[in-house]
Amino acid sequence: MKRKRKIPLVVLSDVHLGTYGCQAKELLQYLKSIQPKMLVLNGDIIDMWSFSKSYFPASHMNVLRQIIKMSNQGTHVIYITGNHDEALRKYSDFILGNFELADKLILELDGKKTWIFHGDVFDSSTKGYAKILAKLGGKGYDLLILINSFINWVLVLLGKEKRSYSKMIKDSVKKAVSFVSNFETTAAEIAIQKKYSYVVCGHIHKPQMKEVENEHGKVMYLNSGDWVENLTALEYKKEKWSIYQYKKTDYLHHENKEEKIVNDIITKILS
Repeated sequence: MKRKRKIPLVVLSDVHLGTYGCQAKELLQYLKSIQPKMLVLNGDIIDMWSFSKSYFPASHMNVLRQIIKMSNQGTHVIYITGNHDEALRKYSDFILGNFELADKLILELDGKKTWIFHGDVFDSSTKGYAKILAKLGGKGYDLLILINSFINWVLVLLGKEKRSYSKMIKDSVKKAVSFVSNFETTAAEIAIQKKYSYVVCGHIHKPQMKEVENEHGKVMYLNSGDWVENLTALEYKKEKWSIYQYKKTDYLHHENKEEKIVNDIITKILS
């Protein structure tokens, strides 16, 4: 069995369990490969906007089971609510063993104050009538993911490289409204004002790690990305942040070994 990586802190967000775009199998592989002291789920883990009893595959349930297992084995799991799972906000401050539900989190990492929250509070597209449009847009985006998956299947058959049309469209929409609502800048400015060293968000599905500076000071802005298209997480170890990017090749050897064991067992039973 492959040795798990011990990491003090892991932050992931925007998993969107319950949607067709969620890359649950890949996330499960990642979760099984790490042993974090603290796991922060920074919003939009379960997509309650798109939740349907008719679609919640076993792979999605396995992710939840793995998170519960990690909590039972000593990992401090903190679930921070986002806009797609905002229904859980009425249960904020709920604590059960190593599991905690919150709206935001303030940590001290090696003497540096860290502010972690989803980020939707600074996004005008999740408020009022715009919220209804955002929900409708979410359904359309889910359909676009399905169409994109089919196109990529055809491209692979033709020996061509995969393309993310859904990501290109979503990125272009975000750029169009950035002048109205740039919550990244707002979050960074407030963090500087409050003398935080790090501000960690999710929400926009864009992994990021950059220093923001103004006349009042500076802060490190980080975004954990998502598990729909980017398949990224943030890891904090040895006083440094890094963006983890899932790569199928990192797990192929382990998968092949397990497959060989299963095949050997079947061969012995049948022989």
